[in-house]
Amino acid sequence: MSMKSLDGKRFAEMIIKGANHLSANAALVDSLNVFPVPDGDTGTNMNLSMTSGAKEVKQNVQDHIGKVGSALAKGLLMGARGNSGVILSQLFRGFSKAIETKSTINSQEFAAAFEAGVETAYKAVMKPVEGTILTVAKDAAKKAVESSKTTDDLIKVMEDLLKEANASLDRTPDLLPVLKEVGVVDSGGKGLVLVYEGFLAEMKGEDLPDQPSALPSMDDLVNAEHHKAVQGHINTEDIEFGYCTEFMVKFEEGKQPFNEEKFRQDLSQYGDSLLVISDEDVVKIHIHSEQPGECMNYGQKYGSLIKIKIENMREQHSNIVGEAHTPLAAEKKTPAKREEFGIVSVAMGEGISELFKSIGAKSVIEGGQTMNPSTEDIVKAIKEVNAKNIFILPNNKNIIMAAQQAAEVSDEKVIVIPSKTVPQGMTAILAFNPSLGAEQNEAAMNDALGQVKTGQITFAVRDTSIDGLEIETGDFMGIAEGKIILKNKEKLEAAKQLLSDMMDEDSEILTIIYGEDASEDEVEELVSYCEDAFPDAEVEVHNGKQPLYPFIFSIE
Repeated sequence: MSMKSLDGKRFAEMIIKGANHLSANAALVDSLNVFPVPDGDTGTNMNLSMTSGAKEVKQNVQDHIGKVGSALAKGLLMGARGNSGVILSQLFRGFSKAIETKSTINSQEFAAAFEAGVETAYKAVMKPVEGTILTVAKDAAKKAVESSKTTDDLIKVMEDLLKEANASLDRTPDLLPVLKEVGVVDSGGKGLVLVYEGFLAEMKGEDLPDQPSALPSMDDLVNAEHHKAVQGHINTEDIEFGYCTEFMVKFEEGKQPFNEEKFRQDLSQYGDSLLVISDEDVVKIHIHSEQPGECMNYGQKYGSLIKIKIENMREQHSNIVGEAHTPLAAEKKTPAKREEFGIVSVAMGEGISELFKSIGAKSVIEGGQTMNPSTEDIVKAIKEVNAKNIFILPNNKNIIMAAQQAAEVSDEKVIVIPSKTVPQGMTAILAFNPSLGAEQNEAAMNDALGQVKTGQITFAVRDTSIDGLEIETGDFMGIAEGKIILKNKEKLEAAKQLLSDMMDEDSEILTIIYGEDASEDEVEELVSYCEDAFPDAEVEVHNGKQPLYPFIFSIE
């Protein structure tokens, strides 16, 4: 079998198969994340991004490959989540730009489009790091160009491209030492390989063995559970269990033997709408609970957490009810006065959201470690703010690129302040002065990012060895400025040790933001410790209600 040209309809099928193959293996990609924190979401971000691209393609299937490519680029651009999703969108943005005027393409044009995608993606990343998805894309594209010079068969070019992509993926640990230390290949690179595998399978008319390795889809079951509570017919305050919690547990030797009936019975005490689906290797859980952390702690008795998603249903319900009951007359109201400035912040946790609003954020996007907002989510928030100058605070290093992409496609003047943590975002917003101009505020807010240190306490979702630390599943880890510096079996001991390491004679203000997995007694004990250990520092305490991170520390 050979293929001398590629048209839009066939390319659309390739995209759809690539997206489906990535979706079926998203949990595998998530499991390759280097750090054992409960927010390894590369697979989730790439899956949601590629799915958005495929959805746009499905609505624009036609013979002209350039127009199909443009649809893919548009869908990926607006659906991009996280750094991996943004890079994926840039790869296919460049690819699509290279073919936009063509109705069909040959092998050399096909290879050149991959190369154009790499050039676009590298330009989009301020400091490209080798040993990542970028390297895999670059090496694969280079091989495709070489192959296209000796054959006019697009299938052979795609085979050579995929072979080199896999070889490049295997080399990523040699380029990025932390991958070798942890014993994994680059997760983003793996996601890209999965997309390419889907492309080739469609070109050859082959099926991929996705279903046996993937759990039965829980989506329909989850939707059915959610449908039981008819959104408009209850009050938000009547929701008994406020967090929609989904996670997967990969079984491990030496852990508690798995019995599905006992597992389901034990978990049922933590909430309702419980769904449990398992196979020989993995169990997938959906539950509505007030204590997501306790549910996951229980799951860890059986193995490692490999995929986590938590959503605040009270906030979602308020938004849905508000939209559903908006009278038509409201659409005809006089537009609100356009403000000079507006600030958009990203936050995870109801308390942190309220905290940002109280210090000046006009719009707060729900998102963070477990679910990065898409480019489209951020664009919508920009529009809602209705201001001449809009500042975005991503508050997460994995959201900065999506924010920058949203700024590029927005018609408004948008300035992204590259805050990587909640404390950085809070410090930046407090540095904002409405009496100053946009450029002066941008400088002041950027300068403020360096005036605060961030500490975090979370738990390990798998055993690993990193930076000289032998970490076991369930250990509490202390993270200082993005680096795991300690572990401890006890949550409070980890928190005290982290603060002891981070606080110094220049530390004047310590802000403790505690999450849903920190009890009042634990907070009181920690505050008492801080007052004794750091008598010269002012200690502030806020209930952030954030999941997964019992404590976030801001040190100024």
